[in-house]
Amino acid sequence: MTPPVAPASEKRTQADRSTRTRNALLEATARGLSRFGYGNLVLGRVAREAGYSRGALYHLFADKEDLALAVVHWVEETWYDEVGRLFVDEPDPVEALLAVARGSAIYARRDVARVLMNLRAEFDGRDHPIGEAVDRTVGRVVDDCARLITAGRRTGALPPGPPPGVVALAFLGAIEGVAIYLAGQDPYDVVLTEQAARGVLDLT
Repeated sequence: MTPPVAPASEKRTQADRSTRTRNALLEATARGLSRFGYGNLVLGRVAREAGYSRGALYHLFADKEDLALAVVHWVEETWYDEVGRLFVDEPDPVEALLAVARGSAIYARRDVARVLMNLRAEFDGRDHPIGEAVDRTVGRVVDDCARLITAGRRTGALPPGPPPGVVALAFLGAIEGVAIYLAGQDPYDVVLTEQAARGVLDLT
């Protein structure tokens, strides 16, 4: 006997519930990774903070590594949705870089801002899927910054200097460090993160 087929509306409701559960677990995991790092992440605590059971977590994610990999992708998506879109939305390359610096400071006010920093430190030099995922995410941001630095030099808006990729790494390190350490100290976090960006870009 063929089992009854759920109506389309019921399927949508189930999919919506699954999406809400997944997003809540990802955000709770991001908070945990940002506070404690991967080694000290306790999945039972993550599930409780998200308002779900461990069973719900394991229904969506195979294990701790699978969950952490999903969080790296989630952080990349949310950062690009909120900040990285400025790479293309702002046509002037220098203004785009400064807007990204300011946006990064605002993003760092969230309690998930240390995820990539912590994972990068924890998996540095190790052949591990999480470290590789973090490197890919950071590499994407560095490439976008380097592209704008190259464009700014081409127009004369930025002075010549070290290779764009090197400056992009310094730019990202500077804004990430200032934004995270001053997180929430409005308006100084935004003002000083932009100043750090201007210094790395050699803007007077």
